[in-house]
Amino acid sequence: MSVSAPTAPPSRGAPTKHALPRRRRGYSRFTRLDMKYSPYLYVAPFFVLFGIFGLYPMLWTLWMSLHDWDLVGTHTFIGLDNYSALLSDDYFWNAVRNTFGMFILATVPQLALALFLANLLNRPLLRARTFFRMAIFVPNVVSVAAVAIVFGMLFQRDFGVVNWILGLFGVDAIDWRREWWTSWIAISTMVDWRWTGYNTLILLAGMQAIPRDLYEAAAMDGAGPWRQFWTVTLPMLRPTFVFVVILSTIGGLQLFVEPLIFNNGNIIGGTQREFQTVQMYMFEKSIGNLSTAGYGAAVAWALFLMIVVVSVLNFVITRRSVK
Repeated sequence: MSVSAPTAPPSRGAPTKHALPRRRRGYSRFTRLDMKYSPYLYVAPFFVLFGIFGLYPMLWTLWMSLHDWDLVGTHTFIGLDNYSALLSDDYFWNAVRNTFGMFILATVPQLALALFLANLLNRPLLRARTFFRMAIFVPNVVSVAAVAIVFGMLFQRDFGVVNWILGLFGVDAIDWRREWWTSWIAISTMVDWRWTGYNTLILLAGMQAIPRDLYEAAAMDGAGPWRQFWTVTLPMLRPTFVFVVILSTIGGLQLFVEPLIFNNGNIIGGTQREFQTVQMYMFEKSIGNLSTAGYGAAVAWALFLMIVVVSVLNFVITRRSVK
């Protein structure tokens, strides 16, 4: 009868036979939890900041719009009375007309010029492309207050450069702040000068993402540069162009600093409110007059709804037209 040799006892530091699977199961569970919840932790700071500085002020403004709110006194709940008063407020509708007028005069030429410049800068044979791409973005870096001051001087009635140039062609001096159409042109020119380069670079980035094989195939089929632009560039640029249109819509309907400084800080926008925007009217009713802060909040929400409606319409129209 043989006796088997005794086995050595396991060392204290070595893992037992049943410990390794348990540890592996723990690591696997931790990995699954990390893969599932860590993306939410990465994006949480944005939503926290948005909730504090974005969502909460919006909801608080909505609550204020339902009250007869005095910032230095009491407030009384009045329901939708502020919104019903907007429908019969001539000053509000005048601000809406001015806002949409300047929005159209500024946005349409701005997008057309940005598309043309982006297509020009996208040509491979263009010399000093980097310099022109940097130079076209310079107006956006300049402070909007400085831009408004300079353009206010350019459009002066007596000593403005614009009137001096028009005088060379026999045109009488124009008081750019007196009529609604002249003030719209001056402010729209200011907006176009500042934001065209910004939109150009966004469209240029979209154009550079288009595969060059598509242009080579179109050239082999006999398509010239103009035909390639309509059949290749525009359809492939549609998502970027929709993004630029929506950004321009939001910015165009929120005009405030340019018309404010153009009129030397007068919040009513001219002597007869010729170029007062909705944002300026909201400031007049909320900050300019503390006793009507609730009404100003209603103006703010009316502007928000207008931006949403116009942005959705632009999104639908642009997606259907740019194909």
